[in-house]
Amino acid sequence: MNIEIDSHSGFCHGVTTAIKKAETELQGKERLYCLGDIVHNDREVERLRLAGLETIEHNSFSQLHDAKVLLRAHGEPPATYALAEQNRITLVDATCPVVLQLQKRVKNVYAQMPEAQIVIFGKRGHAEVVGLVGQTDGHALVIQSVEEAARLDFNRDIYLFSQTTMSLDGFHQVIDYITTHILEPAHFHYADTICRQVANRLPNIRSFAARHDVIIFVSGLKSSNGKMLYNACLQVNPRSYIVDNPAAIEREWFTNAETVGICGATSTPTWLMESCKEVISKF
Repeated sequence: MNIEIDSHSGFCHGVTTAIKKAETELQGKERLYCLGDIVHNDREVERLRLAGLETIEHNSFSQLHDAKVLLRAHGEPPATYALAEQNRITLVDATCPVVLQLQKRVKNVYAQMPEAQIVIFGKRGHAEVVGLVGQTDGHALVIQSVEEAARLDFNRDIYLFSQTTMSLDGFHQVIDYITTHILEPAHFHYADTICRQVANRLPNIRSFAARHDVIIFVSGLKSSNGKMLYNACLQVNPRSYIVDNPAAIEREWFTNAETVGICGATSTPTWLMESCKEVISKF
């Protein structure tokens, strides 16, 4: 049975950089906290916890003083930086450069056009989206679908941005909907802020899933990117299975299979996919 690991799967550049920064800091003797899970993968979070990285949430962060905290790739709102300065917290900022650039664009539009509707196409409550809304003092509107776009005021100017990991198809559907509903003299402006490194994985993973008998998709079960990519596999290959660790793999899945493909989300470490390959090889 031939087993192939998808060369396009695994950490995106932003996550890779954040983990490298964490590993570098952990080589010192100072205690290091991370604001939220560094990546949506329990196995990788546990690996780094054993190395000394302590994950905290925002309520605990507000109680810290004179500490060192890593900000993950998703980014944070301005309030987080202000609180850190107030409590003498040293920040190790691992915000993805793509996200950082997007935050600046949203902040600039809000500063120049405070009367306009700033709309974020993204997942409500997602860390990156929270950081983007924070650039507008909480005034930005978040929509997750074309249906939610119908709630916008088409008599007012609209500036549309997207969470970097959203679907390109979904984003263009929203653009088309607003374009056909905006009412003069209001204007509609949009910025395509979707990360191509992430977006290009969708066609790549469909092609990968189609050429194998069985697909093992390795992902943290909390990863929204993982759910989206796994569903793409499932659409082209009904023998696709999602697992978050090698122990979840079942022998029965491989009956009469000659080729097996192993792939994963942008939050899936390569070592975890390799561990899954070892388990399957033993079958």
